[in-house]
Amino acid sequence: MSALGRVVRSGARRRRVQNAVIGLATTMAVTAAVMCASLLVASNAPFADAFAKQHGAHLSVRYDAAKATAAQLAGSADARGVTAAAGPFPTASVTPSLDGEELVPMSVVGRADPGRDPVDRVTLTEGVWATRPGQIVLSPGAGAPPVLGLKLSFPDLPGDPTLTVVGVARSVSRTADAWVAPSRIASLTAPNARAGYQMLYRFADADTGARIAAGRAAVTAAVPAGARVGDQSWLAVKREAEQETAVFVPFLVAFGVLGLVMAVLIVGNVVAGAVGGGLRRIGVLKALGFTPAQVVRAYMAQALIPAAFGTVVGVVAGTLLTRPVLSEAEEAYGTAGLIITPWVVAAVAAGALGLVAATAWASAARAGRLRAVDALAVGRAARPGRGRAVVRLTGRLPLPRPLGLGLARPFARPARAAAMVAAVAFGATAVTFAVGLAASLNRVQDAREHDRADVTVDPKAAALGPDGAPGPNGGRGPHRRGPGGPPRITADPAAITAAIKAQPGTRAYYATAATQVTIAGLTGSAELHTFAGDATWANYRNVSGRWFEKPGEAVVPTQFLAATGTRLGDTVALNHAGKTVRVRIVGEVFDPRNQGMNVLTDAATLAPASTPADSYRITLKPGTDAAAYVTALNSALGSLDVTARTGPSGGESEVILVLDALAALLTLMLVAVAGLGVLNAVVLDTRERVHDLGVHKALGMTPRQTVAMVIASVVVVGVAGGALGVPAGLALHAAIVPAMGESAGLTLPTAAIDVYTPPELLLLGLGGLLIAVTGALLPASWAARTRTATALRTE
Repeated sequence: MSALGRVVRSGARRRRVQNAVIGLATTMAVTAAVMCASLLVASNAPFADAFAKQHGAHLSVRYDAAKATAAQLAGSADARGVTAAAGPFPTASVTPSLDGEELVPMSVVGRADPGRDPVDRVTLTEGVWATRPGQIVLSPGAGAPPVLGLKLSFPDLPGDPTLTVVGVARSVSRTADAWVAPSRIASLTAPNARAGYQMLYRFADADTGARIAAGRAAVTAAVPAGARVGDQSWLAVKREAEQETAVFVPFLVAFGVLGLVMAVLIVGNVVAGAVGGGLRRIGVLKALGFTPAQVVRAYMAQALIPAAFGTVVGVVAGTLLTRPVLSEAEEAYGTAGLIITPWVVAAVAAGALGLVAATAWASAARAGRLRAVDALAVGRAARPGRGRAVVRLTGRLPLPRPLGLGLARPFARPARAAAMVAAVAFGATAVTFAVGLAASLNRVQDAREHDRADVTVDPKAAALGPDGAPGPNGGRGPHRRGPGGPPRITADPAAITAAIKAQPGTRAYYATAATQVTIAGLTGSAELHTFAGDATWANYRNVSGRWFEKPGEAVVPTQFLAATGTRLGDTVALNHAGKTVRVRIVGEVFDPRNQGMNVLTDAATLAPASTPADSYRITLKPGTDAAAYVTALNSALGSLDVTARTGPSGGESEVILVLDALAALLTLMLVAVAGLGVLNAVVLDTRERVHDLGVHKALGMTPRQTVAMVIASVVVVGVAGGALGVPAGLALHAAIVPAMGESAGLTLPTAAIDVYTPPELLLLGLGGLLIAVTGALLPASWAARTRTATALRTE
């Protein structure tokens, strides 16, 4: 072994704590980097990649089986511009029940095999495909829990059939909520409902709405007139998926930068501490003939050895932790097949080692520049006189002497204390940002749940489309806006409102309806939502302006204002049912539905051509039993063609769940790295002062007082780090959260950004102190256990 190798090996053996700190810091940094980079790459184009892999459908069309035969629909595959087609698949729209509770309607498609068709190859993620009677495969977004073995009943169908969930599958084109064997569709079709078919098409050119419209016209012309019930363009699904994934980018960049800076800070601090604590050793090495370059390489190698080990462990840990996160991301992105890209792992590993090498070189360069005589003369003691003024000042404070000595210690090593402050500040920044992000995401989720109510009243045939035909996707999701719109309530509105008002627990209610309108000077259509009754309690969050108060006034989302070039106070002309209706915009609301192309107004604005209600929303008086209320209201509604049910629970968005989990995990890693930085600095400081500790112990300092002195030495560091980290976290939150909204094309309401309260900020500031104290506990206990004689003999 060469002389340089022996020096490296000896140094690595002696600095076990520093090696552990470098290894753990590198492990956590690499773990976080693998997770962030993998998700960042996955966020780049997850929908496009999955769509190409699964041969997604550019257009899915629902046909009325009474107006076109299967052979006629199969012939539409030869229409101009069609490059591939799948189907016809029999379809049914059903409303399942779980343990007696009615779920949302779902669209069921009969497919014999998930992956053999040339279009929309469905990915089976769990279980097996449904091939036998009594089996069903669910999509994760079906509205029913995608749990294997779950039994769904259909009490509205003849024979009250029950289906068992045997698989979970995902269609990147989102063409169905569930799948069964084709022969089972007949048993899922109500006697008064028309049978339906689904055809899936891919076109030679499908990158714009106009080309999709041309393809739709071509396939529609190849089938009997009036056979098409509804359709869905892949562009609508793509926009929705990309809006979800765009939210991740600013978030991942923020945590990636924090992790990168923390890794540089900790490794640099450790190597600089090793150089500062080993000046006498450096002098001896130079006196023995080691060149400056050899000394620098020795310290770089001592840092790279634990860093290499930490990198390997970090890659393994990052890969293992990223797999379930990617699985959750698939739920959020609405896609399948997300994997950890090998080049990402290789780049992270190489980048981490390169970063450690560069940081170690910058810190070890001081060792190369030192003259042998200077290093031997200075040794490892702090500069004489440094910090003594502060020691005298703390000595005058009414504090126990160990606390005073500890509080003054950072001023004896200001550079090391500054490094500790920076580490704690970054940890406090991460905690502050993560707490604010979680609060903002929860408020965004709350704001997205529009028309949230304790009880809803819907049409009994909610699963059916216009004229009783199966509506696309059961009248929900991207399929909802087919011809005829959502299911309407045909019962007498006066009778429904009278029944609602008569119930003792009713606090307030309103009826809502949605219809398509066009806007003068704007291509495409918008969605008009009308409200009858007291809609002031509806869960719409204002961005600016106010809620409408009378007919002729309207509120719109930010995207609508941008698309139409309007602002608050302007008047917009809406074309509805052949008539022009003018509304004045009085408010801007947070409403991401339909890409923000929505108009909300009073139902009287459209009178007398108002649209029948989709549903009624009811909020109950405090203390009212919702289940008992629903039972009594259904009894009062009697033979009316509507049914009351408890309001939807809403559930948390998959994107928000993933972001919350990632924020918590990455924050814990950054806080742990910050604690390791404090631990390393305190260990170095304690070892340098071991002789002083022996003197203190000889003069009567007890182990408890020793612990108090060491912990007190990081109090100033923790308070300063918290004082710097909390404002930095606030600034990061103020920059990143709006950027996340803008990435998805949304302007977030003020309530989703102003989430911090003074008591929370005070607690977050104390979090810096907690990080510092936690990092100092281990070296404090080590110092307390050191024997007096051993400490006095130590140089």
